[in-house]
Amino acid sequence: MRLLFLSKRRPQNKDLLHRPYGRFYYLPHLLSQRGHDVYILLLSYQFELSVKIKKNAAVWQSETIFGLNPLNFLSQANRLVRKINPDWIVGFSDTYYGILAHWLAKKHGSRSAIDAYDNYESYIPWLKPLHLLWRKTIKSADVVTAAGPQLAQYIGRFRPYRKVHIVPMAADPTYFRPLDKQECRINLNLPQDKNLIGYCGSIYQNRGIQTVFSAFERVRRVNPDTLLILSGRLQKSLVLPPNTKYLGYLSDDLVPILLNCMDVLVVPNQLSKFGKYSYPVKLYEAMNCQIPVVATATEPAKWILKNEAQFLARPADINDMAQKIKSALQLERPVYKELNTWQNSCDKFEEVLLTYA
Repeated sequence: MRLLFLSKRRPQNKDLLHRPYGRFYYLPHLLSQRGHDVYILLLSYQFELSVKIKKNAAVWQSETIFGLNPLNFLSQANRLVRKINPDWIVGFSDTYYGILAHWLAKKHGSRSAIDAYDNYESYIPWLKPLHLLWRKTIKSADVVTAAGPQLAQYIGRFRPYRKVHIVPMAADPTYFRPLDKQECRINLNLPQDKNLIGYCGSIYQNRGIQTVFSAFERVRRVNPDTLLILSGRLQKSLVLPPNTKYLGYLSDDLVPILLNCMDVLVVPNQLSKFGKYSYPVKLYEAMNCQIPVVATATEPAKWILKNEAQFLARPADINDMAQKIKSALQLERPVYKELNTWQNSCDKFEEVLLTYA
């Protein structure tokens, strides 16, 4: 197959030209390794030069949204489609790229595939015209894939009688693996004689972080030698509890080291339009590192964790989260059931494209 992928260049602030990250990198990369002709066209939201490189068998091209012609990305996409005549045009990473992929496929006689890893409508809830166009695209696309069954069921409402296929998330296999806890703590100057409870991600009210803070304070009443370690972007108005160490926004190479410092990683969420369809990558990464986790028991988290109750805390239940954290502190290196890999997800994605080709 000849495949064209459309995506923003920096999903979750990870530059796909320089750092393997998530489904946006591994699905096209692995498909190219399997002998398919793969092209990836990226849009940068920074002012930078156009770039075209070849990684293994895949061709990666980046254009910027800035410049004399704001429609340059669209022009480049049209030009590339005419040049390579793809069998499939795949929209990744946001509503815009799914909509554009389907429009280009209709215009040039290709087939369209739309991939969703979040409920994109929750990002800008007030932008109703965009959501209506997104739903129309979902209805008409040749193939739609989603990161899990809950999201697939939700967006499946917009394409009645047509299946939404599940292509799960996974951790980056290069970085996320068990490492020596003592050496990792030395690397990040964290204490060896404390229980470390960690949280990595956006430290915002709407992510359920206050439940973590309150649960942590209850844990400390029983386990006073416990610290809360935070990393990520911090909401300015947020007040951190005592006995908290905030590490700021860490570089990518330090995140696996940080996870391996932890005795427990907490992955909170809320039953919001975002949280009900969110498949946290940090959960996959911690599981790959064999770190004990305590996650809010949203339906996606229960699906990822195979309904293992010891790792799941009832939503917004401070006492239950505290109890689960105290129990998790007694664990060493849990081996989680049936960890997904990007190879497995690529199998599923490739099978869907070949079936509908």
